[in-house]
Amino acid sequence: MNAADTALAAPAAGPAPGCTAEVVTDEAAFAALGPAWTRLYRRCGTATPFQTHAWLHAWWRSYGRRGRLRVVLVRSGGDLVAAAPLMRTGGPLPALVPLGGAVSDYADVLLDDTLGRRAVDALTGALAREARGALLDLREVRPGGAAERVFERWRGPRRRLDDSLCLELPPLPMTDLVARLPSAKAQQRVRAKLRRLAALGVERRAVAPAEVERSVDRLLELHRLQWQGRKVTPEHLRPRFRDHLVRAARPMVASGDAVVTEFLLDGVVVAVDLTLLSPCLAGGYLYGAHPGLRERKADVAVMLLDAACGHLAGRGTLSLLRGDEPYKHHWRPDVVVNRRLLLARRRTAPLLAAALGRAGLRGLGRELVRRRERDGGGRS
Repeated sequence: MNAADTALAAPAAGPAPGCTAEVVTDEAAFAALGPAWTRLYRRCGTATPFQTHAWLHAWWRSYGRRGRLRVVLVRSGGDLVAAAPLMRTGGPLPALVPLGGAVSDYADVLLDDTLGRRAVDALTGALAREARGALLDLREVRPGGAAERVFERWRGPRRRLDDSLCLELPPLPMTDLVARLPSAKAQQRVRAKLRRLAALGVERRAVAPAEVERSVDRLLELHRLQWQGRKVTPEHLRPRFRDHLVRAARPMVASGDAVVTEFLLDGVVVAVDLTLLSPCLAGGYLYGAHPGLRERKADVAVMLLDAACGHLAGRGTLSLLRGDEPYKHHWRPDVVVNRRLLLARRRTAPLLAAALGRAGLRGLGRELVRRRERDGGGRS
């Protein structure tokens, strides 16, 4: 952490000329924002798929709580030029947090790239007004995200912390990713796995929007099967998550912001993958694969990565999203750490101090768990 993370930002300019701000608290009004939100999303070069209206509105319908919606909007000449999709949390530390929650790998605000600092200043001012009695707690911001521009213009106390670790690969064809592997032997193994998939006759097809619901249900069933008897993320098995995924994926597939791929063997669907897309990245979000694939010596990770490479045209990176699983490191990815941006007004500085204290205690707790696991492993 450097000094810039703790110092006060340079004062933001006054209200941006011609810009007006509003806060949407009604779900129907949020739903109606779809077309304007999408136009803004297309003009924000750092936006990830988790900032699409389809993803956020679907999430709100599954996970939102009545009375807590706070979507901050900035318009110029009638056009939406900035947006912060937030919700209010209660408890001892009242905060404004991003929509999307734990099922979203990245959170951010949207800024119209064509307006430059005008949009940043207008949104920063609107957020400061909305945060009069609450901490602005922006988690899982991808480095370089639009929210970092708000952070730099913030007048009050602010801190930047590390958040989740993500792994990313360059946007290369599969042959080039294989060539990046550290040894000729490793490269040979992957090429043999690709030949094995071809010899088995594994086929793949992209699902049309009308077929998304059926395919997502199949994905989740296969996901349950592949994790049977092992520790699975409980949320992935809950009806609300299924409903969110169906509501989000159908319009995202139709708009080109996602692709659902079915993998077939002997005409039977044996795996389904959901990959999310934006100009800055392609990210494999969730998949399900029948355990029988491994029995037939089909490498599922290689199969999915090979398919993902087909969606990289014009995108900045192939994101493996959050998580430090060993199989991801096999591909020599770049380590990218998301940011947690904590922003307060002077009068709410105690909320910032309390949040920092809690973050420090959680970090200490995680370190103690790691030490116990390491020490326990040494005695076994």
